Amino acid sequence: MLSVLPSSAVVVDGEDRVLRASSAARAFGMVSGDRLVVDELLAMARLVRRDGEIRELELQVGSSRNRRDGRWFAVRVAPLGSHGLVLVLAEDLTELRRVEAIRRDFVANVSHELKTPVGALSLLAETVEEAADDPDAVRRFAGRMQLESIRLTNLVHDLITLARVQNDEPLPELQPVSLSEITVEAVDRCRLKASARHIDLATGGQDGLRVRGDEELLITALRNLVDNAVAYSPENTRVVIATRQTDDEEVEISVTDQGIGIPEADLERIFERFYRVDPARSRQTGGTGLGLAIVKHVTTKHGGEVTVWSKEGSGSTFTLRLPLLSSSDRTTPHETPEFPDDASVMDTAREATP
Repeated sequence: MLSVLPSSAVVVDGEDRVLRASSAARAFGMVSGDRLVVDELLAMARLVRRDGEIRELELQVGSSRNRRDGRWFAVRVAPLGSHGLVLVLAEDLTELRRVEAIRRDFVANVSHELKTPVGALSLLAETVEEAADDPDAVRRFAGRMQLESIRLTNLVHDLITLARVQNDEPLPELQPVSLSEITVEAVDRCRLKASARHIDLATGGQDGLRVRGDEELLITALRNLVDNAVAYSPENTRVVIATRQTDDEEVEISVTDQGIGIPEADLERIFERFYRVDPARSRQTGGTGLGLAIVKHVTTKHGGEVTVWSKEGSGSTFTLRLPLLSSSDRTTPHETPEFPDDASVMDTAREATP
């Protein structure tokens, strides 16, 4: 019976010896040998044995000085029969606590991110009103208002996209999607920004590769990677977008830049919502802090994964791995770089990719 209970379960006798314990209770460190090793549980068992009243509490097991360590449990202790036996049930709340913490952080971050452009718009509107007799000032502040409104629009759009891809519902009506087409579209959407900074966007790789998915979401994910590469690259450099088939079941889209790179300590967190390696630079580039989180969720939603290689001062390579569409529904891939006169495009991508 203990083995099929969803909670960790322990039966303690009148001398505080453990008669039975589920494997989960031992795995979580509540029981060692024939003893309860969590002082709070042992104290509760003795109180219940003494007065026969059921008791409940929440406690953390295995925590150290850092309160984020260990696991949280909802514990219920009750008498079992009339011979001094006590039943301890502990339901693992760790994941629930983690989700609640993420939700709180998300709400706080959204509030902060929205407050910045909204506050700026309010202040600029007041300034324009006060400078109504100065056409040059009005034009200057109106331009600033446009920039803040664009930032606000981008943030709301990213929030809507993230809400769509991070839920548990499957994506509806997935269609065959050409990697060449989404690459062209994503690059076109970033070309103006790249041209302004004299950054060359080069594409190449295998043609005819297809996946099953949501075309607009895949374009958004790839555009976010290219946009990031452009934003964090010096002027007069190159960003390479390459596609290839890795085996019979997977394809890769890699985005390689010659930018500033990412510190090793930040690599594990860059896909978190609103996490910024360099907050000041991110705000200067107009980033919302949601781009890489959207990339991660879109890729996961399509049954794939996103990985990153980076070295400070040497650039970064982000790689999307996606399931290849079955051979019966796609054409045979062959090597056709989009820029045949520039053979170094694929060499650059290969050299930068570990």
